[in-house]
Amino acid sequence: MRSYPLEISMIKHDAKKVAAAKTVKKILITQPKPEGSKSPYYDLASKHGVTLDFHPFIVVEGIPSKDFRKQKIDIASYSAVIFTSRNSIDHFFRICDELKVTVSQDTKYFCITEAVALYLQKFILYRKRKVFYGADGVNKSLFDVINKHKDNEKFLYPCSESFDSEITNWLKSHNCEFATPVLYKIISNDIKDVIAREYDIICFFTPGGVKSLFENFPRFKQNGTKIGAFGANTFKAVEDAGLVLDIKAPQPQAPSMISALDNFLSSAKKK
Repeated sequence: MRSYPLEISMIKHDAKKVAAAKTVKKILITQPKPEGSKSPYYDLASKHGVTLDFHPFIVVEGIPSKDFRKQKIDIASYSAVIFTSRNSIDHFFRICDELKVTVSQDTKYFCITEAVALYLQKFILYRKRKVFYGADGVNKSLFDVINKHKDNEKFLYPCSESFDSEITNWLKSHNCEFATPVLYKIISNDIKDVIAREYDIICFFTPGGVKSLFENFPRFKQNGTKIGAFGANTFKAVEDAGLVLDIKAPQPQAPSMISALDNFLSSAKKK
């Protein structure tokens, strides 16, 4: 197996020099590059004069319908669906299509953020009376919305193997009937050629992204690189990996990673 030297630029940072540097110049977003020329990410780069590079640290692979059947979950018998990502939406409707399951027009959808809720427009006729989302993108806000409608509902929480246990624990503690169909799995991407460049900030969006970093670079050291993370499970994965977490989203004042980066970069300029 080919080995990669510790001398790659991210690992050989002089910690004191990095700590002293206040100017962020390069940010790595561990997701695919946005389609088209218009994206809030590009506005962020222009506003702060930074370079954004995009490279997915993970590959999302759908569970075949024949494997889903083994879970013995009758989708049509559930009246509400909880979505925490676009991936979960894509693969929920993919499975429904493959199994020729008709989703009732009365189904309610509870989403972690407004952006995730709006993504539903690709698949359903969007009506506010059946699509709900948290006020600020954190689980507590999602729970507040679900709590208002949970009576007489049966919930599906489509997910990967690494689902958000905080959500399932809340559903259990509030005596909700629910199922967690595993619809996709997360596979680490080959990032060795990308990570060799120098970045001041790396932003993660899933625990799988953090896992991919260490699978590709087992001896990775943070050495002053700022780490951003989206979602409670990703926060935990970052901290469990022994990394210092500097930028969190969603938060009340930062419902998205873009807003969290904007706040961080704006604060850095004032120091």
